[in-house]
Amino acid sequence: MLKVEVILGQNDVMAISEGLKEIGVGGLSVSKIRGRGKKPGPEIHASKGSEIFVPQFTDKYKLEVIVADIKEDEVVSIIRKNGRVGKIFISQILRAVDIESGNEGDETI
Repeated sequence: MLKVEVILGQNDVMAISEGLKEIGVGGLSVSKIRGRGKKPGPEIHASKGSEIFVPQFTDKYKLEVIVADIKEDEVVSIIRKNGRVGKIFISQILRAVDIESGNEGDETI
């Protein structure tokens, strides 16, 4: 099993979610976060006149999904196709346990 974490600079959450549904990926967690990347955020005109403010952190979206190893390439492809700006991080899951049923491994997905 793999954990796929996606940090999106723009709100492409619904397009990615719909794409993942089409390949049978059910569970998806979404969080609205604030962060800083390589590029500075957009300038904000703070008041009338010439005062310009560049925020240290900007709004971003974080998606987390657990998938079977064999779906890795398909999931990455869907995220790249439907997302415009961001990063994808993939890590190995050592163990997963369903609290209610006690199932372990791929049965928990």
